Amino acid sequence: MYDLAILGGGPAGVSAGVYASRKQLKTVLITKEWGGQSNVSEGIENWIGTVKISGPELAKILKDHLLAYSGEIVDVKENETIQNVSKTDNGFLVKTDKGEYEAKTVLIATGSQRRKLTIPGAEEFENKGITYCASCDGPIFSGQDVVVIGGGNAGFETAAQLLAYAKSVTLMTHGPFRADPVTVKKVMSNPKMKALEYATPIEIKGDKFVSSIVYQDDNSKITTEMPAGGVFVEIGLIPATEFVKDLLPLNKYGQIVIDPKTQKTSISGVWAAGDSTDSVYHQNNIAAGDAVRALEDIYVDLHAK
Repeated sequence: MYDLAILGGGPAGVSAGVYASRKQLKTVLITKEWGGQSNVSEGIENWIGTVKISGPELAKILKDHLLAYSGEIVDVKENETIQNVSKTDNGFLVKTDKGEYEAKTVLIATGSQRRKLTIPGAEEFENKGITYCASCDGPIFSGQDVVVIGGGNAGFETAAQLLAYAKSVTLMTHGPFRADPVTVKKVMSNPKMKALEYATPIEIKGDKFVSSIVYQDDNSKITTEMPAGGVFVEIGLIPATEFVKDLLPLNKYGQIVIDPKTQKTSISGVWAAGDSTDSVYHQNNIAAGDAVRALEDIYVDLHAK
């Protein structure tokens, strides 16, 4: 019986693991892979303490940091897929494709994955001009004409970030804008900003790198090819929460609902941190901080209540 089961090996899971070790909580950390969503990024410039680091490098230093402190306190289980978490008389049972683990408490830090663009050229040019993380990769496209795909708040917030360094930003969305009107108004007030409603992307073109995007006007059915040095995709997230759908209430997006003061879920003994939660903002640094907050609360729950 472990004191704590940490599920996930991204910034949230690893931060929790380091703190669990320092607090001497007997812990099992289970992860399929290290690094989280940013693992595919070529250059992350907002991970505090590093000027620039690639996704694979970030994954390595996260893993190395945890293993340097884990000792006999944190039992690391790599390359295991979590299948189910259920309540028991003494705590919780975590089942994976390779084993079962009992713990008094659980921290879910399994993150999410970006909903991928599926048009021709999207897979070919991923990380070659197509990116799913403006906060990670945006500065790479400084001085270029870029396109944002997605008409919700995330799409307009991504556009706002890119306006700081892009030559121009064009947002396109299939159907009407879905962002808050105040957000749309503020972002669209920038003279470098343009937006196209009812514009469906149909192909990404390029050679070794993205050079243009082809889209169709939903009303006229006319197709247009637009030059683009980069394409930022914001068409939604898919939280990795399927394995707790019978244990925890999820919101309409599949995210775990938490108390932002403590990271607690509605089920006693279960906390969640990072991109699998309903927090307003999702970034590596935020996920790490959320996990530390959760660990402080978990320790108090186990030893001071």
